[in-house]
Amino acid sequence: MWRNPSESFAKIDVKYFARHKGEVNSCVFSPDCQILLTCSDDCRIFLWNAKTGQLLDKVCGHAGPVKACCFSSDSTRFASASHDCTVRVWLTASTQCLHELKGHTKSVETVCFSPDSKLLLSAGWDKTAILWDSQTGDILRRFSGHEGAIQCSAFPLNSQYLASGSWDRTVRVWNPQRGTLIFLLEGHTGWVKSLSFSRDGIMLASAGEHDMVRVWDMTKGTCLKSLQEQMDLAQRCVFSPCGTLLTSGVANSTFKTDSSTEDQARDTDQ
Repeated sequence: MWRNPSESFAKIDVKYFARHKGEVNSCVFSPDCQILLTCSDDCRIFLWNAKTGQLLDKVCGHAGPVKACCFSSDSTRFASASHDCTVRVWLTASTQCLHELKGHTKSVETVCFSPDSKLLLSAGWDKTAILWDSQTGDILRRFSGHEGAIQCSAFPLNSQYLASGSWDRTVRVWNPQRGTLIFLLEGHTGWVKSLSFSRDGIMLASAGEHDMVRVWDMTKGTCLKSLQEQMDLAQRCVFSPCGTLLTSGVANSTFKTDSSTEDQARDTDQ
């Protein structure tokens, strides 16, 4: 019998991480769950002890608001995207800047590592996504075609695709090796603000502003399901590690779940 995951949650004290002097734009836990990374309009990135709430380090270097941040899969590096049109790659242990990546012409709104951390994807207001070699800082591919700013991006675990979501209300799925478009996913009525692949890469979930969460079949590029009950602001969507539970955060602070399984995608392919 299916159980609500919240039944297994332990009650813990709420911790407040309140040292930024501007709006916090993004926060992310390291894969080992030891560090919380936050970035802000104050142009700084903070590293916190996720257990104690202690501020470990303040990272400066960007000349504009920091819009997004992410960790590499082994937690040894993190990346940041900024309104100053750059992406930076940092060492977690020393907070030394390894690379300042220049290639965007406007604010960079999203950044993510590939699962093996060899690649880095960034995108933003210039309507372009750039694929970087995260170790050398070289540009590998540019992906153009969106008619609005790109707000979110994602890799599946197998790195077979990469996806970008835009203010033009579409999701584009790309071939990272060839730089070609695989699927143009249309149907959102608001700008796309969050993307998440299922663990096996068969499904992609997308959340739109003033819109529903949609689940897409990555074998055909078709919409499997629309979560129409979530017509409030869908802030984020994410698959659980087992790939069976899709969760979306809603602006009124409630959380709704939907047990979307990979079997749906497999069944439609038969």
